[in-house]
Amino acid sequence: MCLAGFGIWLVLDAPTLQHNALVSPVGTRRTVSLDILGPIATLSRDLGLSHVVSVSDGIIGRHGNRPGNGSAVALPPRSRPPKPRGSGKTAVTTTTLPPLDRHPTATDPLRVLIVGDSLGIDLGDVLVNDLEQTGVVQATLDGQVSTGLTRPDYFNWPVELATDLAKYTPQVVVVMMGANDAQDFPGPPDVAFGTSAWDGIYRSRVLAFMDEATAQGARVLWVGMPPMQAPGLSAAMQRIDGLFQQAAAKNPNVDYVSSWTVLGTPSGQFTPYLVENGQEVNVREPDGTHITPGGAQVLSVAVEGAIRADLGVSLSPQTSGQG
Repeated sequence: MCLAGFGIWLVLDAPTLQHNALVSPVGTRRTVSLDILGPIATLSRDLGLSHVVSVSDGIIGRHGNRPGNGSAVALPPRSRPPKPRGSGKTAVTTTTLPPLDRHPTATDPLRVLIVGDSLGIDLGDVLVNDLEQTGVVQATLDGQVSTGLTRPDYFNWPVELATDLAKYTPQVVVVMMGANDAQDFPGPPDVAFGTSAWDGIYRSRVLAFMDEATAQGARVLWVGMPPMQAPGLSAAMQRIDGLFQQAAAKNPNVDYVSSWTVLGTPSGQFTPYLVENGQEVNVREPDGTHITPGGAQVLSVAVEGAIRADLGVSLSPQTSGQG
């Protein structure tokens, strides 16, 4: 019975355990932990088992760290008409892209590629469905758990992107990664995270990735990391987001899309719950890092809004019964 209970706990809490391993120091222990927990965490997410913890917390009234002494955070009014499946926050973008001026159709769809780490998968699973429901988008998700730009020895994203670009020839590339990157660059010599030397190396890798993604004329929407529950990790993500913004400002075909207040409070603090259309929505997983389907829906609406407004792409949903 003890072994069975341990097994159930391991599967349900695998995403949290995987996150704890991700933020641990580089070394043999971290590598072994990720190798063991990776498949279990993927199974937990694919089967929706990780959401059991969220549901259980809601039933017993344990809502985690809410700002305002337990009061939920209300979303500000949308600047665009609400979509039938729910409203959302307007994405904060920092650059102005040359418009694609595209009016895609079912026979000539907009080709969108979404790439990223496990948070990119959280977003991508919902965004692919939302975009394809318009009837005028062909969307593809390439998500790789426990990856990023810090450790190409573990997973080489530039090589993966080259394969994706050749296979899918996207016109828009949505990128969301970085949750695993707050770690030292392995040497020799090691380059410590949080130093100016680390910032310079990481910024150059982000720039190269952006240049690769836009080399054939595609536009890039780079979605930043949201605030995290752990203060140290949240500060690290804010630092990395700043490097994303700096790199995006150097490429005229890249737009940085902030998720900091889309999935956080208006002041940019972590919150596991938001109020959407008068109803409380759980937007973050119990590990305080990953994004729930409800949170992914909020972020998906914001990203789709950026495609419409910043890229000048008309994404008119299909309607039935009209000639």
